[in-house]
Amino acid sequence: QVQLVESGGGLVQRGGSLRLSCAASGRTFSITTMGWFRQAPGKEREFLAAISWSGGSTYYADSVKGRSTISRDNPKNTVYLELNSLKPEDTAVYYCGASRNIRYSAGYRSDAEYGYWGQGTQVTVSS
Repeated sequence: QVQLVESGGGLVQRGGSLRLSCAASGRTFSITTMGWFRQAPGKEREFLAAISWSGGSTYYADSVKGRSTISRDNPKNTVYLELNSLKPEDTAVYYCGASRNIRYSAGYRSDAEYGYWGQGTQVTVSS
């Protein structure tokens, strides 16, 4: 089993920045990919970014490309998502997921490929 704990959310003004953290524990050696998703009220969970655990390859959704950075600290078993130029439409609960095996190309975009999830952290962007 893998346990994930997100932190770093909060209330921020339009144009501001946040750095979200996701700390993994347990059988972390089994993780191949970590991803960040978000879910706004009444909407489906949306892919934001993913990073391979070993090689550091990164992938971004168009909605955050250019204003976000995903990174990892393997000794700390922690993945980060930095978000800049925040907009009110970025308001959502942000989740990190861990995958043991992404089964197909671009599968990192699908929440079905992640077997472990954190509890989420709320990000609210005021206008």
